[in-house]
Amino acid sequence: MAQFDHQKLPAGQGGGATGAALVDKIRAWARELGFGAIGIADIHHPEAEQGLQAWLDAGYHGQMDYMAKHGMRRCRPAELVPGTRRVITARLDYWPGQDQMMDARGQLDDPQRAYVSRYALGRDYHKVLRQRLKKLAERIGQEVPHQWRVFTDSAPVAEVELATRSGLGWRGKHSLLLSREAGSYFFLGEIFTDLDLPLTDALSDHCGQCTACLDSCPTGAIVAPYQVDARRCISYLTIELHGAIPEALRPLIGNRVYGCDDCQLCCPWNRFAHPSAEEDFMPRHGLDAATLVELFGWSVETFAERMAGSPIYRIGHARWLRNLAVGLGNAATSESVVAALAARADHDDPLVREHVQWALAQHQA
Repeated sequence: MAQFDHQKLPAGQGGGATGAALVDKIRAWARELGFGAIGIADIHHPEAEQGLQAWLDAGYHGQMDYMAKHGMRRCRPAELVPGTRRVITARLDYWPGQDQMMDARGQLDDPQRAYVSRYALGRDYHKVLRQRLKKLAERIGQEVPHQWRVFTDSAPVAEVELATRSGLGWRGKHSLLLSREAGSYFFLGEIFTDLDLPLTDALSDHCGQCTACLDSCPTGAIVAPYQVDARRCISYLTIELHGAIPEALRPLIGNRVYGCDDCQLCCPWNRFAHPSAEEDFMPRHGLDAATLVELFGWSVETFAERMAGSPIYRIGHARWLRNLAVGLGNAATSESVVAALAARADHDDPLVREHVQWALAQHQA
Protein backbone atom coordinates (compact mmCIF):
# COMPACT_ATOMS: atom_id res chain seq x y z
CA MET A 1 0.00 0.00 0.00
CA ALA A 2 1.26 3.47 -0.84
CA GLN A 3 2.54 5.55 2.06
CA PHE A 4 3.19 9.22 2.52
CA ASP A 5 6.60 10.71 1.89
CA HIS A 6 7.73 12.13 5.22
CA GLN A 7 9.42 15.49 4.89
CA LYS A 8 11.75 17.01 7.47
CA LEU A 9 11.67 20.80 7.60
CA PRO A 10 14.84 22.90 7.91
CA ALA A 11 15.39 24.40 11.33
CA GLY A 12 13.31 27.49 11.98
CA GLN A 13 10.69 26.71 9.34
CA GLY A 14 7.11 25.51 9.68
CA GLY A 15 4.14 26.99 11.45
CA GLY A 16 3.41 29.36 8.56
CA ALA A 17 0.22 30.31 6.78
CA THR A 18 -2.92 28.21 7.13
CA GLY A 19 -6.36 28.04 5.55
CA ALA A 20 -7.21 30.34 2.66
CA ALA A 21 -3.93 32.22 3.02
CA LEU A 22 -2.01 29.00 2.52
CA VAL A 23 -4.05 28.13 -0.57
CA ASP A 24 -3.21 31.55 -2.01
CA LYS A 25 0.46 30.86 -1.41
CA ILE A 26 0.19 27.42 -3.00
CA ARG A 27 -1.33 29.04 -6.08
CA ALA A 28 1.57 31.49 -6.29
CA TRP A 29 4.18 28.76 -5.86
CA ALA A 30 2.41 26.66 -8.48
CA ARG A 31 2.52 29.53 -10.98
CA GLU A 32 6.24 29.93 -10.35
CA LEU A 33 6.67 26.24 -11.22
CA GLY A 34 4.76 26.64 -14.48
CA PHE A 35 1.39 25.17 -13.47
CA GLY A 36 -1.66 26.68 -15.11
CA ALA A 37 -3.92 26.28 -12.08
CA ILE A 38 -4.38 24.35 -8.83
CA GLY A 39 -7.42 23.35 -6.83
CA ILE A 40 -8.25 21.60 -3.57
CA ALA A 41 -10.54 18.55 -3.62
CA ASP A 42 -12.24 16.52 -0.91
CA ILE A 43 -11.67 12.76 -0.63
CA HIS A 44 -15.29 11.52 -0.67
CA HIS A 45 -16.81 10.82 -4.10
CA PRO A 46 -19.79 8.41 -3.88
CA GLU A 47 -21.34 9.67 -7.15
CA ALA A 48 -18.10 8.97 -9.00
CA GLU A 49 -18.10 5.42 -7.64
CA GLN A 50 -21.52 4.76 -9.14
CA GLY A 51 -20.41 6.04 -12.53
CA LEU A 52 -17.20 4.04 -12.48
CA GLN A 53 -19.02 0.83 -11.54
CA ALA A 54 -21.55 1.30 -14.35
CA TRP A 55 -18.70 1.89 -16.82
CA LEU A 56 -16.92 -1.27 -15.68
CA ASP A 57 -20.15 -3.31 -15.74
CA ALA A 58 -20.64 -2.27 -19.37
CA GLY A 59 -17.20 -3.64 -20.21
CA TYR A 60 -16.09 -0.29 -21.59
CA HIS A 61 -12.61 -0.71 -20.05
CA GLY A 62 -11.72 -3.46 -22.53
CA GLN A 63 -8.37 -5.10 -21.70
CA MET A 64 -7.52 -2.48 -19.08
CA ASP A 65 -7.90 -5.04 -16.30
CA TYR A 66 -6.24 -2.71 -13.81
CA MET A 67 -9.35 -0.53 -13.95
CA ALA A 68 -11.45 -3.36 -12.52
CA LYS A 69 -8.65 -4.67 -10.28
CA HIS A 70 -8.41 -1.44 -8.29
CA GLY A 71 -12.16 -0.95 -8.34
CA MET A 72 -13.52 1.79 -6.11
CA ARG A 73 -10.11 2.58 -4.60
CA ARG A 74 -9.74 4.92 -7.58
CA CYS A 75 -12.45 7.10 -6.02
CA ARG A 76 -11.22 6.76 -2.43
CA PRO A 77 -7.94 8.64 -1.97
CA ALA A 78 -7.67 7.77 1.72
CA GLU A 79 -7.69 4.05 0.86
CA LEU A 80 -4.88 4.51 -1.64
CA VAL A 81 -2.84 6.63 0.79
CA PRO A 82 -4.04 6.35 4.41
CA GLY A 83 -4.10 9.67 6.21
CA THR A 84 -5.06 11.71 3.16
CA ARG A 85 -7.39 14.62 3.97
CA ARG A 86 -7.22 16.64 0.79
CA VAL A 87 -6.01 16.32 -2.79
CA ILE A 88 -4.24 19.28 -4.38
CA THR A 89 -4.94 19.08 -8.11
CA ALA A 90 -2.73 20.74 -10.70
CA ARG A 91 -2.83 21.50 -14.42
CA LEU A 92 0.23 21.74 -16.70
CA ASP A 93 -0.26 22.86 -20.30
CA TYR A 94 1.28 20.86 -23.15
CA TRP A 95 -0.26 22.61 -26.20
CA PRO A 96 2.68 23.05 -28.63
CA GLY A 97 1.30 26.23 -30.19
CA GLN A 98 -0.96 27.46 -32.97
CA ASP A 99 1.33 26.31 -35.80
CA GLN A 100 1.33 22.74 -34.51
CA MET A 101 -2.42 22.64 -34.07
CA MET A 102 -3.05 24.04 -37.54
CA ASP A 103 -0.71 21.40 -38.93
CA ALA A 104 -2.52 18.65 -37.01
CA ARG A 105 -5.41 18.76 -39.46
CA GLY A 106 -2.95 18.84 -42.33
CA GLN A 107 -1.35 15.67 -41.02
CA LEU A 108 -4.66 13.90 -40.61
CA ASP A 109 -5.66 14.86 -44.12
CA ASP A 110 -2.42 13.51 -45.61
CA PRO A 111 -2.66 9.69 -45.61
CA GLN A 112 1.11 9.36 -46.23
CA ARG A 113 2.00 11.10 -42.96
CA ALA A 114 1.90 9.53 -39.51
CA TYR A 115 -0.24 11.23 -36.88
CA VAL A 116 0.98 11.14 -33.27
CA SER A 117 -1.19 12.63 -30.54
CA ARG A 118 0.06 16.11 -29.66
CA TYR A 119 0.76 15.18 -26.03
CA ALA A 120 3.24 12.48 -27.11
CA LEU A 121 5.38 14.52 -29.51
CA GLY A 122 7.88 15.41 -26.80
CA ARG A 123 9.30 13.83 -23.67
CA ASP A 124 7.33 11.65 -21.28
CA TYR A 125 5.09 13.93 -19.26
CA HIS A 126 5.07 11.60 -16.26
CA LYS A 127 8.62 12.50 -15.22
CA VAL A 128 8.25 16.20 -15.97
CA LEU A 129 4.98 16.59 -14.06
CA ARG A 130 5.99 14.35 -11.16
CA GLN A 131 9.16 16.34 -10.49
CA ARG A 132 7.22 19.61 -10.65
CA LEU A 133 4.61 18.27 -8.21
CA LYS A 134 7.33 17.14 -5.81
CA LYS A 135 8.83 20.62 -5.84
CA LEU A 136 5.45 22.11 -5.03
CA ALA A 137 4.83 19.63 -2.21
CA GLU A 138 8.25 20.35 -0.75
CA ARG A 139 7.67 24.10 -0.96
CA ILE A 140 4.40 23.69 0.93
CA GLY A 141 6.30 21.67 3.53
CA GLN A 142 8.67 24.57 4.10
CA GLU A 143 5.66 26.66 5.11
CA VAL A 144 3.61 24.04 6.95
CA PRO A 145 4.77 20.51 7.89
CA HIS A 146 2.74 17.89 6.02
CA GLN A 147 2.90 14.35 4.73
CA TRP A 148 2.35 13.95 1.01
CA ARG A 149 2.55 11.78 -2.05
CA VAL A 150 2.34 12.85 -5.70
CA PHE A 151 0.64 11.13 -8.63
CA THR A 152 0.27 11.76 -12.33
CA ASP A 153 -1.53 9.05 -14.28
CA SER A 154 0.59 6.61 -12.27
CA ALA A 155 -1.84 5.02 -9.82
CA PRO A 156 -5.56 4.30 -9.41
CA VAL A 157 -6.58 7.95 -9.07
CA ALA A 158 -9.78 9.47 -10.47
CA GLU A 159 -7.90 12.44 -11.92
CA VAL A 160 -10.69 14.07 -13.90
CA GLU A 161 -13.15 13.64 -11.04
CA LEU A 162 -10.76 15.25 -8.56
CA ALA A 163 -9.91 18.06 -10.97
CA THR A 164 -13.61 18.66 -11.59
CA ARG A 165 -14.48 18.78 -7.92
CA SER A 166 -11.59 21.14 -7.20
CA GLY A 167 -12.66 23.63 -9.87
CA LEU A 168 -9.93 23.16 -12.47
CA GLY A 169 -12.66 22.67 -15.06
CA TRP A 170 -15.62 20.46 -15.88
CA ARG A 171 -15.89 17.05 -17.49
CA GLY A 172 -16.57 17.46 -21.20
CA LYS A 173 -18.81 15.14 -23.18
CA HIS A 174 -15.65 13.40 -24.44
CA SER A 175 -14.88 12.63 -20.74
CA LEU A 176 -11.78 14.87 -20.65
CA LEU A 177 -11.47 17.91 -18.41
CA LEU A 178 -12.35 21.25 -20.02
CA SER A 179 -11.43 24.74 -18.89
CA ARG A 180 -12.87 28.02 -20.11
CA GLU A 181 -9.39 29.55 -19.86
CA ALA A 182 -7.28 26.70 -21.22
CA GLY A 183 -9.36 24.24 -23.24
CA SER A 184 -8.19 20.65 -22.70
CA TYR A 185 -4.56 20.48 -23.86
CA PHE A 186 -3.02 19.95 -20.43
CA PHE A 187 -1.83 17.21 -18.11
CA LEU A 188 -3.27 16.61 -14.65
CA GLY A 189 -1.42 15.74 -11.47
CA GLU A 190 -2.22 15.41 -7.78
CA ILE A 191 -0.65 15.87 -4.37
CA PHE A 192 -2.27 13.74 -1.67
CA THR A 193 -1.75 15.59 1.63
CA ASP A 194 -2.76 15.29 5.26
CA LEU A 195 -3.32 19.05 5.46
CA ASP A 196 -6.93 20.03 6.13
CA LEU A 197 -7.01 22.73 3.45
CA PRO A 198 -10.18 24.67 2.53
CA LEU A 199 -11.85 23.30 -0.58
CA THR A 200 -12.00 25.26 -3.83
CA ASP A 201 -15.34 25.53 -5.61
CA ALA A 202 -16.37 23.28 -8.48
CA LEU A 203 -17.43 24.81 -11.81
CA SER A 204 -20.62 24.32 -13.78
CA ASP A 205 -20.71 22.48 -17.11
CA HIS A 206 -20.27 24.73 -20.14
CA CYS A 207 -20.69 22.25 -23.00
CA GLY A 208 -24.32 23.18 -23.52
CA GLN A 209 -25.91 21.56 -26.57
CA CYS A 210 -22.60 21.09 -28.39
CA THR A 211 -21.95 17.57 -29.70
CA ALA A 212 -18.82 18.28 -31.76
CA CYS A 213 -16.72 15.69 -29.95
CA LEU A 214 -19.32 12.93 -30.39
CA ASP A 215 -19.76 13.78 -34.05
CA SER A 216 -16.01 13.88 -34.79
CA CYS A 217 -14.92 10.61 -33.16
CA PRO A 218 -13.67 8.44 -36.06
CA THR A 219 -14.75 5.16 -34.48
CA GLY A 220 -17.86 6.26 -32.58
CA ALA A 221 -16.18 5.57 -29.25
CA ILE A 222 -18.09 8.34 -27.46
CA VAL A 223 -21.24 6.27 -27.23
CA ALA A 224 -23.16 8.94 -25.29
CA PRO A 225 -22.32 12.27 -23.68
CA TYR A 226 -19.68 11.64 -20.98
CA GLN A 227 -19.41 7.92 -21.87
CA VAL A 228 -16.47 6.46 -23.80
CA ASP A 229 -16.28 2.84 -24.86
CA ALA A 230 -12.51 2.35 -24.72
CA ARG A 231 -12.77 -0.74 -26.91
CA ARG A 232 -13.53 1.56 -29.85
CA CYS A 233 -11.26 4.45 -28.87
CA ILE A 234 -8.21 4.92 -31.10
CA SER A 235 -6.08 5.92 -28.12
CA TYR A 236 -6.93 2.60 -26.47
CA LEU A 237 -6.47 0.61 -29.69
CA THR A 238 -3.02 2.09 -30.45
CA ILE A 239 -1.68 2.33 -26.89
CA GLU A 240 -3.44 0.08 -24.38
CA LEU A 241 -4.47 -2.87 -26.57
CA HIS A 242 -1.78 -5.56 -26.61
CA GLY A 243 -3.21 -7.82 -29.29
CA ALA A 244 -4.65 -7.42 -32.75
CA ILE A 245 -6.66 -4.33 -33.62
CA PRO A 246 -10.17 -5.44 -34.70
CA GLU A 247 -10.30 -5.50 -38.49
CA ALA A 248 -13.57 -3.59 -38.66
CA LEU A 249 -11.96 -0.63 -36.89
CA ARG A 250 -8.69 -0.56 -38.85
CA PRO A 251 -9.97 1.50 -41.81
CA LEU A 252 -11.45 4.04 -39.37
CA ILE A 253 -8.09 4.63 -37.68
CA GLY A 254 -6.64 6.26 -40.77
CA ASN A 255 -3.06 7.38 -40.18
CA ARG A 256 -3.32 7.77 -36.40
CA VAL A 257 -0.42 5.66 -35.14
CA TYR A 258 -0.31 6.72 -31.48
CA GLY A 259 -3.36 8.17 -29.82
CA CYS A 260 -6.04 10.42 -31.26
CA ASP A 261 -6.89 14.10 -30.82
CA ASP A 262 -10.02 14.44 -32.95
CA CYS A 263 -12.38 15.11 -30.04
CA GLN A 264 -10.07 17.91 -28.87
CA LEU A 265 -9.25 19.38 -32.26
CA CYS A 266 -12.93 20.07 -32.86
CA CYS A 267 -13.71 21.44 -29.39
CA PRO A 268 -14.60 25.16 -29.41
CA TRP A 269 -13.04 25.67 -25.98
CA ASN A 270 -9.59 24.85 -27.33
CA ARG A 271 -9.57 28.28 -28.94
CA PHE A 272 -8.38 29.35 -25.50
CA ALA A 273 -5.65 26.74 -25.05
CA HIS A 274 -2.36 28.13 -23.75
CA PRO A 275 0.88 27.42 -25.63
CA SER A 276 3.22 25.46 -23.39
CA ALA A 277 6.49 26.98 -22.25
CA GLU A 278 7.90 23.53 -21.52
CA GLU A 279 10.77 22.68 -23.85
CA ASP A 280 10.35 18.99 -22.96
CA PHE A 281 6.91 18.97 -24.57
CA MET A 282 8.11 20.29 -27.92
CA PRO A 283 8.22 17.80 -30.87
CA ARG A 284 11.27 15.54 -31.06
CA HIS A 285 12.80 13.48 -33.87
CA GLY A 286 10.47 14.95 -36.48
CA LEU A 287 7.42 13.14 -35.13
CA ASP A 288 5.22 16.05 -36.14
CA ALA A 289 6.14 15.69 -39.81
CA ALA A 290 7.26 12.07 -40.38
CA THR A 291 5.79 9.78 -43.01
CA LEU A 292 4.40 6.34 -42.28
CA VAL A 293 7.05 4.74 -44.52
CA GLU A 294 9.84 6.54 -42.69
CA LEU A 295 8.71 5.45 -39.23
CA PHE A 296 7.93 1.91 -40.39
CA GLY A 297 11.55 1.57 -41.42
CA TRP A 298 12.88 2.16 -37.92
CA SER A 299 14.76 -0.83 -36.53
CA VAL A 300 14.40 -2.02 -32.95
CA GLU A 301 17.57 -0.12 -32.12
CA THR A 302 16.43 3.09 -33.81
CA PHE A 303 13.07 2.91 -32.03
CA ALA A 304 14.76 2.41 -28.65
CA GLU A 305 17.17 5.28 -29.25
CA ARG A 306 14.70 7.84 -30.55
CA MET A 307 11.80 6.94 -28.28
CA ALA A 308 13.89 6.87 -25.09
CA GLY A 309 12.21 9.31 -22.71
CA SER A 310 9.04 9.36 -24.82
CA PRO A 311 5.61 8.03 -23.73
CA ILE A 312 5.64 6.04 -27.00
CA TYR A 313 8.51 3.89 -25.76
CA ARG A 314 6.29 1.86 -23.45
CA ILE A 315 4.25 0.25 -26.25
CA GLY A 316 7.40 -1.35 -27.69
CA HIS A 317 8.63 -1.75 -31.24
CA ALA A 318 6.22 -4.54 -32.25
CA ARG A 319 3.06 -2.60 -31.38
CA TRP A 320 4.58 0.50 -32.97
CA LEU A 321 4.93 -1.50 -36.21
CA ARG A 322 1.41 -2.88 -35.77
CA ASN A 323 -0.01 0.65 -35.62
CA LEU A 324 2.07 1.84 -38.55
CA ALA A 325 1.02 -1.17 -40.63
CA VAL A 326 -2.62 -0.16 -40.15
CA GLY A 327 -1.74 3.35 -41.25
CA LEU A 328 0.06 2.04 -44.31
CA GLY A 329 -2.92 -0.15 -45.12
CA ASN A 330 -5.07 2.98 -45.15
CA ALA A 331 -2.58 5.02 -47.19
CA ALA A 332 -2.86 5.62 -50.92
CA THR A 333 -1.28 2.80 -52.90
CA SER A 334 2.27 3.57 -54.03
CA GLU A 335 5.48 1.69 -54.72
CA SER A 336 7.08 3.00 -51.53
CA VAL A 337 4.13 1.96 -49.35
CA VAL A 338 3.91 -1.55 -50.81
CA ALA A 339 7.70 -2.00 -50.67
CA ALA A 340 7.80 -0.93 -47.01
CA LEU A 341 5.09 -3.42 -46.10
CA ALA A 342 6.64 -6.23 -48.14
CA ALA A 343 9.92 -5.74 -46.28
CA ARG A 344 8.14 -6.61 -43.01
CA ALA A 345 5.96 -9.44 -44.40
CA ASP A 346 8.11 -12.10 -42.72
CA HIS A 347 8.58 -10.28 -39.44
CA ASP A 348 9.38 -12.50 -36.45
CA ASP A 349 6.41 -11.23 -34.44
CA PRO A 350 3.07 -12.80 -35.52
CA LEU A 351 1.22 -9.64 -34.44
CA VAL A 352 3.25 -7.55 -36.87
CA ARG A 353 2.97 -10.15 -39.66
CA GLU A 354 -0.82 -10.32 -39.42
CA HIS A 355 -1.24 -6.56 -39.64
CA VAL A 356 1.25 -6.31 -42.50
CA GLN A 357 -0.64 -9.00 -44.41
CA TRP A 358 -3.90 -7.13 -43.85
CA ALA A 359 -2.31 -3.90 -45.03
CA LEU A 360 -0.88 -5.51 -48.16
CA ALA A 361 -4.29 -6.92 -48.96
CA GLN A 362 -5.74 -3.41 -48.93
CA HIS A 363 -3.40 -2.47 -51.78
CA GLN A 364 -4.25 -5.56 -53.79
CA ALA A 365 -8.00 -5.02 -53.76
